[in-house]
Amino acid sequence: MRKKNLAPLLLAALLPVSALAAPESYTIDPNHTYPHFAVAHLGGMSTMHGRFDETSGKIVMDRKAGTGSVEITIKAASLTTGHQKRDDHLRSPDFFNVAEFPTVTFKGNQLKFNGENLTQVSGNLTLLGVSKPVTLTVDAFKCGSHPMTKKEMCGADARAQIKRSDFGMKYGIPGVGDELKLTFEVEAYKD
Repeated sequence: MRKKNLAPLLLAALLPVSALAAPESYTIDPNHTYPHFAVAHLGGMSTMHGRFDETSGKIVMDRKAGTGSVEITIKAASLTTGHQKRDDHLRSPDFFNVAEFPTVTFKGNQLKFNGENLTQVSGNLTLLGVSKPVTLTVDAFKCGSHPMTKKEMCGADARAQIKRSDFGMKYGIPGVGDELKLTFEVEAYKD
């Protein structure tokens, strides 16, 4: 009888560590996560930048198995460029139409790793009610303990480029560029 009770423990000890790994869940820190965008202005005379100040979401990763999911929800009305009149116009039906479409979401379930470092997330971006496949390239990724709170966390910088016209945002093209560069600066705490 004693041998039967030890068998599961012996089997677990012989399995590779990766077989015992489990997905870890992280909640996005809204105080340190700021998606932002850049778009050519006046036919390329300059580049206009903006960001969103209210973001939430979850990240689930099994770094050993190379699997997981990312879900980011952005409150569209939290858009800011530093100029109130322009922000009001960007929130209008001409651009982000925040009254009808209060959120922008990214849901990715195809994560690519190099070892345990996240390098890419593929999924769907939903903007103005239109969902399109988008792949985020992860330029920086790090997990560890927060230096002050000692809580486990991960952080990443990721980017993608989309055509806003693909999502129905056509106002002002070509004076305001069609190519929209997106950057996600994310910090998330382990649940």
